[in-house]
Amino acid sequence: MAAAATPTASDAAPAVQAARAAQRRNVSRYTFRGYCNLVARPRGARRGEGGGVHGYTPNKEDYLKRLRRIEGQVRGLQKMVEDDKYCIDILTQVSAATRALQSVALGLLEDHLGHCVAQAAAEGGGVAEQKVREASEAIARLVKS
Repeated sequence: MAAAATPTASDAAPAVQAARAAQRRNVSRYTFRGYCNLVARPRGARRGEGGGVHGYTPNKEDYLKRLRRIEGQVRGLQKMVEDDKYCIDILTQVSAATRALQSVALGLLEDHLGHCVAQAAAEGGGVAEQKVREASEAIARLVKS
């Protein structure tokens, strides 16, 4: 009796790739421009790549600690609203949380420029232009907020 052939990982790879491509098309159709890139990429992967080290990786724990602290600030804001605290006190805390988020954003931007954009600039070509364009767009979004 012949043994039944079991599918291997290499047999499933084209099907998985086709499913991911379909997901990217559907996500980009129903989301804001650029957001589909965040959703469709595998966890930890850069745009257009299967993975790698990001500029913030050496400071990842510091960023996570700061974000957890900000999360606590926002929860405190919720409690202040629930407890009917004075408006100006709430606005003061909103301002503090906003400044903390802006500080994280500036740190991430600095790490991105120092690592990702600098590396792409050293390689040159279209990748460098894309990274500079992405950084410019990110700066524009930060300035608007």
